Amino acid sequence: MASDPDAPEVIYVPLAGTRSQSIHRLQIGLAGLGAMALLVGLATVIKDRAQQTAAAAVPEAAADADSTATAGTNDPLADAGVAPDVAGTARPKTGGSAENTPSPGE
Repeated sequence: MASDPDAPEVIYVPLAGTRSQSIHRLQIGLAGLGAMALLVGLATVIKDRAQQTAAAAVPEAAADADSTATAGTNDPLADAGVAPDVAGTARPKTGGSAENTPSPGE
């Protein structure tokens, strides 16, 4: 059988490919590991800076901002200054005279 001229020649190819392909895969893998290490390091730095900033912040600052707002005010457009504050203004009672009626510009 080994001397049979009609038998197809079997070529054995390694499963890992050629040497250059193996080196290329190794380089890509190492570059990926290096990129992940850099991302983890960057995330750690950002987290540490956020913790330092939070520790340096005045904890009473948020409480003071909430205490200045009145409990009855719940109109975000009026707070932003986009719409007039309807709930906060007192309307005079109209007695039928035009003197007590507010003008449209007020």
